[in-house]
Formats: sequence, C-alpha cells, structure tokens
Amino acid sequence: MRVVSLVPSLTEAVAVSLPGVLVGATDWCARPAGLGVTRIGGTKNPAVDRIAALAPDLVIANEEENRGPDLAALRAAGLEVLVTEVRDVPQAFRELARVLAECGARSRPRWLDEAEEAWAAPDRFDARRTAVVPIWRRPWMVLGRDTFAGDVLARLGVDHLYTAHEERYPKVPLEELRAAAPDLVVLPDEPYRFTPDDGPEAFPGLPCALVSGRHLTWYGPSLAEAPRALGGALRAALR
Repeated sequence: MRVVSLVPSLTEAVAVSLPGVLVGATDWCARPAGLGVTRIGGTKNPAVDRIAALAPDLVIANEEENRGPDLAALRAAGLEVLVTEVRDVPQAFRELARVLAECGARSRPRWLDEAEEAWAAPDRFDARRTAVVPIWRRPWMVLGRDTFAGDVLARLGVDHLYTAHEERYPKVPLEELRAAAPDLVVLPDEPYRFTPDDGPEAFPGLPCALVSGRHLTWYGPSLAEAPRALGGALRAALR
C-alpha cells in the first residue's frame, strides 16, 4: 500500500500506525519527527504532478484542510482520494478508524483506544467557563460555529462565545473580543503562532491560556494526551 497524506494530523496517525505505508506528505507534516517521505507542497497548494509521480494507491485529505479544486485535479489524474470530515471528537475517532482501515490496518492501534478512553470522561471545570479563541491576528479571527476545536473545548467545560456565529472562522474586531468579557482567552500556537509576547498583550485584564495547537486542533495520536495537556493549560490561566 502506498499512501500520500495532505493532512498533518492524518500523516502522524498513519505514520505511527502503519510504518512504511506513507510515501508522500505535505511540507507542514512535522510529525512524527524525522519522517522520511517525499514532500509534495502545502495543504492548500499540493503539487499534483509530484503526487501522481509517486503512484499512490490512496491520497488522504480533509474537507476543511484541503481545497476542492486540488482534490478534483488529483481525481482527474486518476488517483483515489479519501476525504475526511471532522467536526467533533466522536467523528474524529470514526474517521481515524476509517482512514487506517483504508490504508491497510488490520486492527486498531493502541493509541486510538487510549484516545477514546481519555475522552470518555475527561476532567472538566465544575462550573462552565466562557472563552474567545483567536486563531489569527491581522485581522483577528476566532473559532465560530461547528468546529472540532470548539467541541474539544466544550468537552472540557469551556464554551467559546462565537459558537453560534454564522461563519466557522469569523473575523471579529479586537474591541468586540475584549468587550465580550470572556472568562479567558485561549491562544493556540497554530495556525497563528501566539506566544507569551505575541497575543496576551492584546487582552489586558483577561486571563490568557497559551495552548498547543496540536492538542487543540489535531485529530490523531495527540488526542490521547489532549485532555490532560489542554486542561492543565486552561486551569493554569485561571489561577
């Protein structure tokens, strides 16, 4: 089986579960460390000719991470493309199992069972908290409706304030984010790399939780440790 992955989360999931199956991945696929496969461009601009030259049996993609025209071009080149959709934690587990089975797995990897166990009853806040969750600045963009990251936070007892917005990643003026007066501001290190010196200063007087984007937005082996890692960062910000 020869597989090309266009999604960092899925790259990690396949690489650790089925060593040797991946032959290509995007430039953004940083895990597992030292992955020795052909790089085929970005998630939004994969090189179709480079992918086709690898003669993969399957290309794995995601409806949010990758663009429709690129997936159509891959299919026009005669390649089979599996497109995932992940909007909440249970769907992530179903899609991961589907991807691994399509990539040739004969049994579930241990990490997937451990991840499901970790999310079966995660440690959550006794009283629910509110948050705004920027994912970009210049302009400011936040989590909106129907997002995987929003569901992750909700399962930990944190409700982000734009969950009912008509857009999934709305642009919201900074003044409005401040005026919303959330209990905390959640600042991931991807897609925008918020840091202690780049992000918290925009929200004076509000607790800011700097969190791992991999734990907040990735669906793969990181799901097993995400409840503990995210919960720790959120609680630390509110102390």
